[in-house]
Amino acid sequence: MTISFELNIPERAPLFSRSGWLTLCVVVIGVFLVTLVGTQWSAPGSALHISDYTLTLVGKMLCYAIVAMSLNLVWGYCGILSLGHGLYFALGGYAMGMYLVQAPAPGQESAGLPAFTFLLNWTQLPWYWAGTQTLAWVLILAALVPAIVAFVFGYFAFRSRIKGVYLSIMTQAVTYAAMLLFFRNETGFGGNNGFTDFKSIAGYSISATDTRTVLFLISFVVLVLVFVLVQWIMKSRFGKVITAIRDSESRVMFIGFNPLQYKLAIWTLSAVLCGIAGALYAPLVGIINPGEMSPVNSIEMVIWVAVGGRGSLVGSILGVFTVNGAKTFFTAFMPEYWLYVLGGLFVVVTLFMPKGLIGLFSRRRQPPLKADTNAAPATEAV
Repeated sequence: MTISFELNIPERAPLFSRSGWLTLCVVVIGVFLVTLVGTQWSAPGSALHISDYTLTLVGKMLCYAIVAMSLNLVWGYCGILSLGHGLYFALGGYAMGMYLVQAPAPGQESAGLPAFTFLLNWTQLPWYWAGTQTLAWVLILAALVPAIVAFVFGYFAFRSRIKGVYLSIMTQAVTYAAMLLFFRNETGFGGNNGFTDFKSIAGYSISATDTRTVLFLISFVVLVLVFVLVQWIMKSRFGKVITAIRDSESRVMFIGFNPLQYKLAIWTLSAVLCGIAGALYAPLVGIINPGEMSPVNSIEMVIWVAVGGRGSLVGSILGVFTVNGAKTFFTAFMPEYWLYVLGGLFVVVTLFMPKGLIGLFSRRRQPPLKADTNAAPATEAV
């Protein structure tokens, strides 16, 4: 007697639905058109003109959105709360700053030594500045240095099975220690002032509107690519294991997976994305200093994700623009109340909107449940 059976393997879920791809394409084309019309094809003073200040402000938020998605990758999807992602963001910014502070103004052959070297009576830069005159090497450093730091920290922390609030406190402590280290002048990173007064990037004046427009569009393209990358990861088998670790790490171990490898990989990838965001942030804003490593900044990154919605990439972007938009308003008109508003916003979201702002939209889109009148009445077995 022959017994036959059929094994049905479910197909992998598509990356985006057809409407999702269409929406993404419309957003990309729309941002490019609005940016080019506002900066290149509109005269200053017209209603359609976009000023350099607005371009910088929105560009900064785009960099923050990359950070929020990277943090959502470890907190929203893997359940690891980090209070130190500001370290990886700042490391990427410092890597780019090392190049920018040495880049001469257009038309000059050399910019000479950075200004902070004269305060220390240095006649040459330390060994770890080698190669930072090259933009390509600096871009590699912006991803490589955060990756190494995150890998070393994550390996020892995850191997020791440190989790929960203890891991969060450790991430904050490491970030604070790095901030104190970078504040010291003798470390060779500009001390409290950091790096500023950038003249050019890749031979183009960094203050020119055309250059700032290109930097803005590059930041937007990177944001879209990171959005697609994270979505692809979470739709893959690797992403399913990551989500399972968040829900029950012990069960993942019992069925034969090693959580250490997955947590370490997602933690390192998150740090790399933060470093890339920092490298985009430095030329847009024009300064990078140890203040970017402050624990307050890292906590604010967590608030972006919490306000937008954990486990949602669109929520991460929404949270960044909501919180930073409010910050721009309050710091301009009522700066003394901003920290109270920020704390109150976090409390309100935690208590009344656990899924964040994106949860409100998803709740509206869900149709109300209707009772099935054709269903047979339930009977209780005796």
